[in-house]
Formats: sequence, structure tokens, C-alpha cells
Amino acid sequence: MRYQTVALIGGTGFIGRHLVPRLLAAGRHVRVAARRRSHAGPLQMLPVSIVECDVHDPVQLADFLEGADVVINLVGVLQDRRQQPYGPGFKKAHVDLPSKIVDACARLGIRRFLHVSALAADSNAPSMYLRSKGDGEKRIEAAAQPPVNLLTTIFRPSVIFGPGDKFLNTFAALQKIFPFVPLACANARFQPVFVGDVADAISNAIDTDAAVGRVFELGGPRVYTLAELVRLAGVVSGHSRPVLGLPDWVARLQGAVFEHLPNAPITRDNIDSMKIDSVTSAPIDPVLRVTPVAIESIAPGYLGEQAARQRASDVGSVRAGTSVYDDGDRDRRR
Repeated sequence: MRYQTVALIGGTGFIGRHLVPRLLAAGRHVRVAARRRSHAGPLQMLPVSIVECDVHDPVQLADFLEGADVVINLVGVLQDRRQQPYGPGFKKAHVDLPSKIVDACARLGIRRFLHVSALAADSNAPSMYLRSKGDGEKRIEAAAQPPVNLLTTIFRPSVIFGPGDKFLNTFAALQKIFPFVPLACANARFQPVFVGDVADAISNAIDTDAAVGRVFELGGPRVYTLAELVRLAGVVSGHSRPVLGLPDWVARLQGAVFEHLPNAPITRDNIDSMKIDSVTSAPIDPVLRVTPVAIESIAPGYLGEQAARQRASDVGSVRAGTSVYDDGDRDRRR
């Protein structure tokens, strides 16, 4: 194993929680950067080194990377305030941070770098998110050339699903609350990929020579419209609601209102991103040794569990003498 010690940036997030166990199972030593140790959540129970640091600070970043054989960057943000060509949050996370990482790798003599970008990333894309991801890729690809000659691999996943995701879980939660779902970009097309498959692709690529210098698209076995995915989330979670596709002007008005809220379900920039289908140009490259699983075989395992827990809670409330219809009407969340 050439790359024994892994420095993982963004490892406390959704992908990282699934990637770390795979890295450990492969016999690697893993260190994870976290602004606060408490942010590492369940990773604290694993045999990993959790290092408190601000990875945006070049000095702290270099201290964290010192002695690593390979660096993996999973950092990404989905929303930011509107600005051209993109907001400061996108610039900081998607452009400046990759630049700082490759500079630190060059100074420290670290040769291997893997980076998670996004499907359809392009400096000329219609959304700030995709433009910033495209510019970040350019910084990495430049470092793969002389004189740095960094051994890079870039992954471009479609929307990622799995336990703890903010995609299907969000749509399931909305259908639990509302009688119908007013949906922007209902016909936008996605190729959802399981987070475990993404983690496997990253882990498998580390020591694979054929993965060096490559950009890999990651998608599942089937393409869906957004409306189909919302309906699937509703059916599986036990809260199926009608889906109402919105005209473009109404969708943008909805996004303009929501983007001023914390944890907005959608923004105008999200709508701009969905102007381009998040669909791969080919199946996952065999060099990654991943056979993608279908969303139908995974989603019931975590969305269905939520529905079962809710039903059990309701039964328990009735047995305890507390009606789930305390307001005299049927609970609309069910």
C-alpha cells in the first residue's frame, strides 16, 4: 500500500461518515480535520485521529497535512448569496480551498490528491455553484502539470442519496408536513448515486494507477425526473402527497423568497443548476470497481424506518391515553 496515511478534509460530513470506515477497513491510517471535535459526531467512536483546525488557514492546513501520503477533499456547500461569478462562500469552499490544498501538497511533498467536485461542473455553467466547482477543478488540474506534477483524481457525482442525506430526507419531511408539494424544476433529470458507491469509488481509486489524472463521473443505474424522486420519497416514507410542478417564473419567485431563510429548501441558484441535467455521459468506469446500486434497493431501508418509527410512536401515544388528534382533527403530518 503506497498511500498509508490519509488526510481527510470535509470528512465530518455526509460522504465522510461513509468513507472513513472503508478507509479503515483497507488498513489505512486516517486523520480527519474538524473545526471542533464535537463536529465529528460518530467518527469519534472510530480509530481515527480527529484534528481540530481551520483548513482555510494555510498554516493550520499545512500542520494538518504534514506527514500524510494522500489528501482527500470532500468540502462542498450548496448555497450562497448571489454574486458574479459566484458568492464568497462558494469561492472560499470550492475555489480557494482546493488552491490552498494543492499549494500545501507541493510544499510538503505530498504526491496524491483526490477531490470531489460535481457533475456538470464548468466555469461557464449557468449557476454559481457549478461555476465555482469548475474553477476549483481548474486549480487542481493546473497542479497536475509541471512543475508540481500532483497525482490527482477528480470525482463528479450526481445527487448523492443514502442514510442521513439531505435530498430524499428533505422531500420525505416536506410531504409529512404539507398536503401537496409545489415543486420547481419538476422535469429536471438526475442520476442519483448511493453514498456507499461514492465512498467505494474514492477508496478504490487511491492506489489505482489508472485513476491518476482522471475525472470520473459517478451516477446510479437509472435516470429520474425530480418529480419522480419526490414521489418515491413520499411513497417509501409513508407520506405520499400530490406533486405540483411550478411554472418557471413561480419557481424563481419561490427560490427568491426561500434563499433568505436559513437552510433554504431551494434557491434561485439551485434552480439555475437544474437547467443542466445531472446525468452521466457513460456508466461508472470499471477501473473504480463499483457496481452502482439502485435507489429503490436502498431508500426503503432508511426512509421506511422513519415511517415505521412514526407509526410506533403514534401507537404508543394512543396506548398511553394521549390522542394523536389532540386538536380534534387528523394530524396532517401523517
